[in-house]
Amino acid sequence: MALLVGALLAIAVGLLATGLGLDRDRAFYPVVTIVIASYYALFAVMGASTHALVLDSLVGLVFLAVAATGFRWSLWIVVVALTAHGVFDLTHGTFIANAGVPVWWPQFCLTFDLTAAAYLAWLLKSGRIRAAAWGQ
Repeated sequence: MALLVGALLAIAVGLLATGLGLDRDRAFYPVVTIVIASYYALFAVMGASTHALVLDSLVGLVFLAVAATGFRWSLWIVVVALTAHGVFDLTHGTFIANAGVPVWWPQFCLTFDLTAAAYLAWLLKSGRIRAAAWGQ
């Protein structure tokens, strides 16, 4: 169920953003990536784990930096970041013990991330959004 809901929600968010014109601004998907990466820190607070908060915040900072780089240079970097975060979702529990993470979250977030990455890649490939900043 988490897999289906993650994919459907990502499609709904993408279509809504496109329909409203929110994704005409190149900042939309980098911001989505930053928000997605911040959830593990939230879960660490919910699980009352300072250790998990520090580790997940450090990982979140990496995704923030990659999203910012993608915004400044090419949204293809954001596609890679969203895909990488999906892979991170699969492996998170192996590297970071975070009791606040809901059991269903890794599957949900994996499919959301991969679907959002695929949707953004389609937007870029179709020319609906330009990949490069500043007319590059």
